[in-house]
Amino acid sequence: MISLLTLGFTLSLDNFRISIVLGGLKPTLRRSVKTSCIFALWDGVAPLVGIIVGHYLSERIDSTADLIAAVGLAAYGLFVVIRALLAPEHADPDLRWATRGLPVPLSVDNVAAGASLGLAGYSPWLAPILFGVTTFLMSVAGHQIGRAAAHVIPRIRTDLLTGLAFVAMALLVVSGTADA
Repeated sequence: MISLLTLGFTLSLDNFRISIVLGGLKPTLRRSVKTSCIFALWDGVAPLVGIIVGHYLSERIDSTADLIAAVGLAAYGLFVVIRALLAPEHADPDLRWATRGLPVPLSVDNVAAGASLGLAGYSPWLAPILFGVTTFLMSVAGHQIGRAAAHVIPRIRTDLLTGLAFVAMALLVVSGTADA
C-alpha cells in the first residue's frame, strides 16, 4: 500500500506543477475544485485503462508520453500567450480551455503506470481511486499556491506569465530536463 501511495503521489506531481502555474490565472476556489476534479477523474481513469489494456500499451505509451505532454503544454501555453497579448481581459479566467486541453496529456503517464500495476496484480479499483484522490488534493494545493504567488506580484499580467511558463515547461519536457 505504501508503494502505491508513493506512486500515486509521484504521478500527481505533474498536475501539481501545472496547477501552480494555472494558479497564476487566479481561479476562484470553486473553479479550482472543479478543475482539480477533472484532473483527478482523468488521472483515475488512466491507470484503469492501463490495467485493463496491459503490457502492450505500456511499452507503446511510455515512449511517447513525454512528447504528448509537451505538445499539450505548449499548445495551451501558446493559446494563453496569444490571448493575453490580443485581449485586455485574462486569457482563460474560468480555466475552460485548461480543463479541456490539459487532462489528456497529463494523464498519459498514468496509463503506462496502470499497465505496469496490472501486470503486478494490483486491483483495478484501488489504484485508480487512490491516484484520482491524490491528484485532486495536489491540484487544489497547486492552484492555491499559484494563486497566492500571483497576488504577491499584482502589476504583472499573470496570464501572460502563465502562458510563457507553460511553453517553458513544454521545452523542458522535450529537452529531457523535466518529466511531464
